[in-house]
Amino acid sequence: MVLVHVSGVALDPSRQYVILLKPADQAPGEGSILPIWIGEQEATAILVAVEGAAVPRPLAHDLMRALLDAAESQVVQVEVTRLDGGTFYAEITLATPLGERVVDARPSDAIALASRVGAPIFVADAVLDEAGVPDPSEAAEEDATTDTADDGGSDEGVVDEDAADKLAEFQRFLDDVDPDDFRS
Repeated sequence: MVLVHVSGVALDPSRQYVILLKPADQAPGEGSILPIWIGEQEATAILVAVEGAAVPRPLAHDLMRALLDAAESQVVQVEVTRLDGGTFYAEITLATPLGERVVDARPSDAIALASRVGAPIFVADAVLDEAGVPDPSEAAEEDATTDTADDGGSDEGVVDEDAADKLAEFQRFLDDVDPDDFRS
């Protein structure tokens, strides 16, 4: 498991919300990020928690936190455990008066809850290996030196021009995104 933090919430070029998870031991522009596409309500919930923004009425994840407090329980950690058929799976580990319990959850809900209570967020190594992408800041620099020639051998380490263009477009998007774009 790799400890991560919420690096950001953004809209991709097709106007889908994506949460970006970054390994905690990597500086911005280094290593990789894990993009997980989420719904608009979940994006708002995560942004509210990460920014510590006040809301006029409690959101669903605020209710979850209040229910846990009322049940004298705490979120120990959140884990993005696997990726199956393009769907991410997560678990929330709770410390309860009856002992430790693990609850199945959508990653967006688990991350929104963890962000509210200050619980650590982990991603399975296999998930990061399979779905992680180079940090766009780092990838943009590498694009200029990546060999795209087809030598008939392994494609490992080779970035095709279409993928490089998409990554560069995503980087431009990240450079220009403003958190106010996500406020309702």
